[in-house]
Amino acid sequence: QVQLVESGGGSVQSGGSLRLSCAASGFTYSDYSMAWFRQAPGKEREGVAGIGSGGHVAYADSVKGRFTISQDNAKKTLYLQMNSLEPEDTAMYFCAAGRGVLFTWLLSRPVSYKYWGQGTQVTVSS
Repeated sequence: QVQLVESGGGSVQSGGSLRLSCAASGFTYSDYSMAWFRQAPGKEREGVAGIGSGGHVAYADSVKGRFTISQDNAKKTLYLQMNSLEPEDTAMYFCAAGRGVLFTWLLSRPVSYKYWGQGTQVTVSS
């Protein structure tokens, strides 16, 4: 049974930091591209950061220089270190796993991802 379980969300003030984790199970982790998406109320789901199965990474322009995606293949865990958080970062953050995701689709094509977690809420206050 495939599972993606996010953790690490919470409420912080502007300028603060959070580290999200996504524990994966039930599939061959190293064969999959992994990504973080987020969705704020009334807005579409957007790609935040992704790692291709070959290790190449991509970031949304809005988080470049502030967020860092990483993974531990041995632990089958994906991370998102979020620094200098802004109120605009407030959203539900989702972990996603997909096989054969083209680099250009890492953040732009959510339908490329077969598996999704339930999400973890991040709230940033000004």
